[in-house]
Amino acid sequence: MADEVRTAQPLAEVFGFPIDNPSERARRYLADKLCPYNNIVSNCTKNSIEFPLGVCSIYHKQQPVIICPVRFREDWKIISDAAAFVFEPHETWTHIGEVRLKDREGKSAGNIDYVLVSYDDKGRIINFASLEVQAVYISGNLTGPFTAYLEQPSPDFEWMNALKYPKPDYLSSSRKRLIPQIIAKGSILKQWGKKQAVALQTAFYKTLPEFPEVSRSEADFAFFLYDLVPDATTHTYNLNLSRVVYTRFKDALEQIARFEAGDIEDFARVLQQKLDAKRAGRPNTDTENTVVE
Repeated sequence: MADEVRTAQPLAEVFGFPIDNPSERARRYLADKLCPYNNIVSNCTKNSIEFPLGVCSIYHKQQPVIICPVRFREDWKIISDAAAFVFEPHETWTHIGEVRLKDREGKSAGNIDYVLVSYDDKGRIINFASLEVQAVYISGNLTGPFTAYLEQPSPDFEWMNALKYPKPDYLSSSRKRLIPQIIAKGSILKQWGKKQAVALQTAFYKTLPEFPEVSRSEADFAFFLYDLVPDATTHTYNLNLSRVVYTRFKDALEQIARFEAGDIEDFARVLQQKLDAKRAGRPNTDTENTVVE
């Protein structure tokens, strides 16, 4: 095998099931392109309604990594887990999905994935909190192996295109999605004094900065870390809460918005090269260093 951590094919779950699941239910979900994880409709709608990219998770380092946020809705565990953090046991609560959040100027700060709401016996809101769910972006070609599998579904399916083998893009997932969400929406919710929760997979969390932890009673922000655990009886993966990281929003924001400085000499060298080129009237062809990160 060219890559020692690469599996024979990247598809961990297709329409909710491992491709070697022999059950009639798995075959039906594949044939009808169904979603078993509480999608807004019965069918999978990832990327397209008519031709959905029905991959829930991919293998990376021989472990399944969730790439579809709907996958986190299994049995609504994420909702129950977050509610146990933000509400008292006696409170009546529910959740509302996709709620637009606006700043003081009326500009959108984005949609909150789930707002957890507690209410009294007359239906009047007592308290609320937010829950954001973050799956992982991918790099590489996922359509290729998915299409090839659909053409000839088989438990022995293999796809080893070395140049475009799909893998998680944790950096883009955090910098382009998770961090902006926490900064924009989280800042408003913090000003309102509301608790916040984020659900993501353990492997993704490990790519983030280390957060100072506090007790549950002191926390106003928490990361709920989940993993997909194989079930030998059903031949499926089950969403399992592995750990909760309790912290404070101000500490989380400080850590997650911080970028470690690189070598200043490297940056100065790039500047010197560009200055020399500009003074000499040469075009800037150094595409590698056009953006210094």
